[in-house]
Amino acid sequence: MKEENIHLQTKNGIGLLLIRRPQQLNALNIKTIEELHQRLNLLEKDSNIKVLILSGEGEKAFVAGADIKEFANFSKKQGKELARIGQEKLFNKIENFTKPVIAAINGFALGGGLELAMSCHIRVASENAKMGLPEVSLGVIPGYGGTQRLSQLVGKGKAFEMILSAKMINTQDALKWGLINYEVKQKSLLAKCNEIAEQIIKNSPRAIQYAIKSINSGFNHELNGFQVEIDSFGDCFESEEFVEGTNAFLEKRKPKF
Repeated sequence: MKEENIHLQTKNGIGLLLIRRPQQLNALNIKTIEELHQRLNLLEKDSNIKVLILSGEGEKAFVAGADIKEFANFSKKQGKELARIGQEKLFNKIENFTKPVIAAINGFALGGGLELAMSCHIRVASENAKMGLPEVSLGVIPGYGGTQRLSQLVGKGKAFEMILSAKMINTQDALKWGLINYEVKQKSLLAKCNEIAEQIIKNSPRAIQYAIKSINSGFNHELNGFQVEIDSFGDCFESEEFVEGTNAFLEKRKPKF
């Protein structure tokens, strides 16, 4: 598939994946979700990429929501399929991606845009960012995992408030509530994301993959997070990276992963 709505830049093991629909404030449509899905499949197999930063083109919007005109006339069945396919192809995929994904929230992150940011492992927002889930004002609810991930991040009470009121919040409240990890100036946004990525890259890719899996398992009611952690911990002992990491520690040198 020819990529029309996304663009990838890579440098020193870090990938910057931009959503490029500035005239639509980078709103997610079906084609963009498919492009992101296919690109993520390729990136997961690319050993040169250790960390991925996800952002929107420009300074106005990360992603200002889903492209409403695409589903305004959908039936109940079509609505369910839209949510299911979107979750499977993009939002769940990012949450369970084997490499860390950092959301660089550069402006509006509304509806599907905030859901996309919440599916990332770490979130950094510029001070001009606005976040919210306004779906109930359109007669619908978040359908890309928003009701679940928001509750996990900010707690049940704040999730109720944000979703039922449909109001946007600023970065100060987002930081206070635990929705984002950092608030920075617009000009420093990508620099901060790169700083985090560069710290992550120093560590074992295999151990990072197992850590992501173990953390996520604690929020999956079908799994026993403690058992997943035990199994993953044991699996680490069979990796060359464990041998290198422990030898480097004993030899008082930096590991080479």
